[in-house]
Amino acid sequence: MESTETAAARRLDGKVVAEAIRESLKPRIARFSASAGRPPGLGILLAGDDGGSEIYVRNKVRACEALGIRADLQRLPAEASLDEVMAIVAGFNAADAVDGVLVQSPLPPGMGADAEQQVFDAIDPAKDVDGFNPVNVGRLVQNRPALAPGTPSGIIELLERNGIPIEGRRAVVIGRSDIVGKPMAALLLHRHATVTICHSRTRDLPAVASTADILVAAIGRPGFVTADFVKPGATVIDVGTSRMTDRDRVAALFGRDSPRLEVIERRGATVVGDVHPGVAAVAGALTPVPGGVGPLTIAMLLSNTVRAAEARR
Repeated sequence: MESTETAAARRLDGKVVAEAIRESLKPRIARFSASAGRPPGLGILLAGDDGGSEIYVRNKVRACEALGIRADLQRLPAEASLDEVMAIVAGFNAADAVDGVLVQSPLPPGMGADAEQQVFDAIDPAKDVDGFNPVNVGRLVQNRPALAPGTPSGIIELLERNGIPIEGRRAVVIGRSDIVGKPMAALLLHRHATVTICHSRTRDLPAVASTADILVAAIGRPGFVTADFVKPGATVIDVGTSRMTDRDRVAALFGRDSPRLEVIERRGATVVGDVHPGVAAVAGALTPVPGGVGPLTIAMLLSNTVRAAEARR
């Protein structure tokens, strides 16, 4: 089987947009630092030993340092209590030098099923750079100024900076999570798209998805969105980031000539999205995985941190 990674769709490069966002933040950070006598500050809590979280947090700390944002990383072991997490969050809330607060998800399972929601509820809404506090969620729904989640905010930046119209277009979001699906739908709606949210119980999902001018896939199922989901010429945004280690599964999805097989050999795994590579022959524009939405999430975290710092001044 030859490689299926032949693309006709326009590539929407998230790295380019993320770099433009970072560049736009530099003068704002310089002005804030000169005025406040300190750089913007981000408080990060990492609890437990999840390997993925370690990588994400390391990347976030490096991104902060590269722009001149102070990152205050606090760690807790996997056996830590929810009360210990809450104490660190309270300290971040009270610290004048901390403008944004981020608690890395997931929390250790021993803290309880509703631990993350309790923590998000406890973060000062003015410092809630992830946009998960219910105050900010409510403001987002009402289209009032709010700190919004980074991934959907980054997707809006990607669409607008690439000149892809939103107003008057039909948009379909596959996935209804509080982190991506729901806020994505709200942001599109506020820009005058006609929005449909789909999920595991949506009937005839491919038929519904294929009505979209803008299709956002955020379900975490590798290659689930195939060409029959896609209206010819549609813009397809792939939010999926699944880690695959099985060479045969990757070869079946991408073809035996795919460079992803070499990545597995070198790194032991490759990251794939929710969108099947065959979609590139149908879509008008498509985000790659990796290199599409991922870089935008961190860029918007930095943007929210600077925005929170400016608002607190």
